[in-house]
Amino acid sequence: MGTEIGRLGGYGFRGTVTVGDGSNQKRGEMGAGYVNLRKQRKRQQRKVGREEEGSSSNPPELAAFVLALCGNPVTKPMVYLCDNQALLKAVKRWVGEGGKATLVGAPDANILLEAIEELRKRKTAGAATFLVKVKAYRGEPANK
Repeated sequence: MGTEIGRLGGYGFRGTVTVGDGSNQKRGEMGAGYVNLRKQRKRQQRKVGREEEGSSSNPPELAAFVLALCGNPVTKPMVYLCDNQALLKAVKRWVGEGGKATLVGAPDANILLEAIEELRKRKTAGAATFLVKVKAYRGEPANK
């Protein structure tokens, strides 16, 4: 394919290729979901949060990532495609060595903790996890 992820070889990745997205609809209704591109029937969606928690799209984006992590084998390498830069920044703080990151006062700490725990399980099992940002609304097949 002539798309960015196609040029990077993402669609030919030998592990699991997942695409996630979160949304914040009017009236404060937030939802999260993902799809496994290899198994089109493998999808999950969830309602996330409550109206009084605010209107940021970050909680549903992070929740979609957690759904994808939990819904795929911990032992299989995985590519996760998303269109949210804030998600990548939040996860990046917890990857690698150094730093003194803390969840105290972190936005969406409860969801971020789940993501970190799932990533640790995958690392322990020796399965690589790649997060790739795709441009939103630019004709990317994985962003539909």
